[in-house]
Amino acid sequence: MLEIKDLQVSYGSIGALQGISLKVETGSIVTLVGANGAGKSTTLRTISGIVKARSGSIVFDGASIMNLPPHEIVARGVAQSPEGRMIFANLTVMENLRMGAYLRKDKPGIVRDFEYIFGIFPRLKEREKQTAGTLSGGEQQMLAIGRALMSKPKLLMLDEPSLGIAPILVKTIFEKVVEINKELGLTILLVEQNANLALEVSHHGYVLETGRIILEDTSAALRENAEVRAAYLGG
Repeated sequence: MLEIKDLQVSYGSIGALQGISLKVETGSIVTLVGANGAGKSTTLRTISGIVKARSGSIVFDGASIMNLPPHEIVARGVAQSPEGRMIFANLTVMENLRMGAYLRKDKPGIVRDFEYIFGIFPRLKEREKQTAGTLSGGEQQMLAIGRALMSKPKLLMLDEPSLGIAPILVKTIFEKVVEINKELGLTILLVEQNANLALEVSHHGYVLETGRIILEDTSAALRENAEVRAAYLGG
């Protein structure tokens, strides 16, 4: 579904991504693992069109999306739940979800998707008229994922879904990510500092270090890799 080749991105004179290549197969969960500053979020933001690439290629669903405007990339079927959630704090839960569907015209489908999201995240249903800024961190993360799903994506990108969330809710959110992947057959690209959790729920993984991919394998193999265990899994 997604293929990146030799992608290079710079912030001024600093090379953030130095020729990375990766593939995301349809229906899979793929994770990017690495320390802070490795280039994980930059990769997602470049796919989304928020950050412009210097060179390389990004092919999604058979067509290049390299450096297209972000709204066109969303229209083609790529949605992102961003790092820090970035919900619209002054809007209600329901209004946030409607914002996710702003490009859609299929009203019956939109209603069905509201029901699906309220089914997987019942807390959002309980709080649908509540201002989003008053939700807990975990509830805001559910809302950010729900809002991304409302665009009816083919590829869902999740950037640090466990960040700043109580451990008990982190487990719930990752269970829901697996459920969404299985029930909808939705392809997911996951960036997550909790490498243990990320490799547990994903099928395939890439390890980034200072803008380069240094390892790639099935998630199960990466969990057993001595180098990965020592650097990211606490031994």
